[in-house]
Amino acid sequence: MQQDVLATIKPSPARRLLGVGMLSVVGVLVLYVALAQPPEPVWLVFLLVVGGAAFWLAYRMWNATNDWIELTQSELRTGAGRLIVKVADIESVDRGVFAFKPSNGFLLKTRTSGENSWAPGLWWRLGRRVGVGGMTAAAETKYMTDVLSSLLP
Repeated sequence: MQQDVLATIKPSPARRLLGVGMLSVVGVLVLYVALAQPPEPVWLVFLLVVGGAAFWLAYRMWNATNDWIELTQSELRTGAGRLIVKVADIESVDRGVFAFKPSNGFLLKTRTSGENSWAPGLWWRLGRRVGVGGMTAAAETKYMTDVLSSLLP
């Protein structure tokens, strides 16, 4: 049965380009430093790994931010249908300044631990904590937290 979507969070195209662009520039600069004047072999390997990791992260972020997040009466899920968390499992919602949350986002504390996951720039899950946000608009995430708070008992 298809449920009505109560709130949606979509990454901003400008933030997507800026974030992926910055990571790509870091990758290019690190690889340039490694190859233009090769340092000692240990440092060369380190720089090559860091440059490759920056490109890998940029690729992951580009793919992850092509999706979005939807809130229904019973679950928080991605646009592709991947379940992030069930609303019944949410213990608390935190948008506070000092919460360990993504930029422009919020933190959920769940009753049960789930599989660790990460969609760079969109959401992450680590044990009982779920962070939503990153390359999203603050207004969309605020609206989603307001709707989510009203759904919680």
